[in-house]
Amino acid sequence: MAIHIALVEPEIPPNTGNVARSCAATESVLHLIKPLGFSIDDKQLKRAGLDYWPFVKLFVHESLDGFLDEYQNRRMFFSTTKGKKHYNDVTFADEDIIVFGKETAGLPKDIIEKYKDNSIRIPMAADTRLRSLNLSNAVNIVLFEALRQLGFPNLK
Repeated sequence: MAIHIALVEPEIPPNTGNVARSCAATESVLHLIKPLGFSIDDKQLKRAGLDYWPFVKLFVHESLDGFLDEYQNRRMFFSTTKGKKHYNDVTFADEDIIVFGKETAGLPKDIIEKYKDNSIRIPMAADTRLRSLNLSNAVNIVLFEALRQLGFPNLK
């Protein structure tokens, strides 16, 4: 059993390193979708992921369109502040993919519109000055809800 996390055009190496560490610790699969705002060999990326990198099930994709085509038969949820449902209002299943946008802009508007029925959000204060949560924190919130629903497979 595995949950898949997809980061679309991540920009900040420590965020991606933290997500990689969480994926390794939970046996989740990490997909990075180019363009990346850093090199995979980035020192900050490696530092944030510590010595967990050998345990990360990592796939790097050349484009969002290519990723969506490759996994078109898989169920996906798109995490966005514009999501229709709260992340805990959906029932996650084995091999689901949870997609997150880049730190400065989130997911592209056309993707949110196309997949609006599968868009999810984390509730936040209504103050419009607060745009979003930190990417790695948001991933962990949703990832652990999915794992909780699945009974924390392979975790002790």
